[in-house]
Amino acid sequence: MNLPEYKNIRIKKTQNDKYEVFDVLRQRYVALTPEEWVRQHFVNYLITDLGYPKALMANEVELTVGEKHLRCDSVLFGDDRKPRMIMEYKAEGVPLTEKVITQVTTYNMLLHVDYLLVSNGNNHICLHLDREQNKWVFLSQIPRYNELTL
Repeated sequence: MNLPEYKNIRIKKTQNDKYEVFDVLRQRYVALTPEEWVRQHFVNYLITDLGYPKALMANEVELTVGEKHLRCDSVLFGDDRKPRMIMEYKAEGVPLTEKVITQVTTYNMLLHVDYLLVSNGNNHICLHLDREQNKWVFLSQIPRYNELTL
């Protein structure tokens, strides 16, 4: 992956010979899927390397639109508890296509954040909403937490 090494990742084998990984945000073990592997490494990167406060992040944030239930992979909240960034993860090897960007922008119709981020562990796309021009701008790198305009 194109992320720093995650040295303290905790993995355990279940009684069914499956593996689980400890989710630092949910504070519990969850099924270790390829997408979860990316999520845990990416969340660690945001917290450890970019200074994102763990207390302001959540995994598997559920959204409801009528009868339909959606889940954001991760959300960063501001100090005011309003959503500020939506993060979507794909397994390594899954291309970050327009369809993936559309998926995360659909979530944003409900959350109205200023930042969108997608990653497959190797490639990362970060978008910032330029409110003056009312358009999404691709950022060349993922901003550190203290660089975000919240």
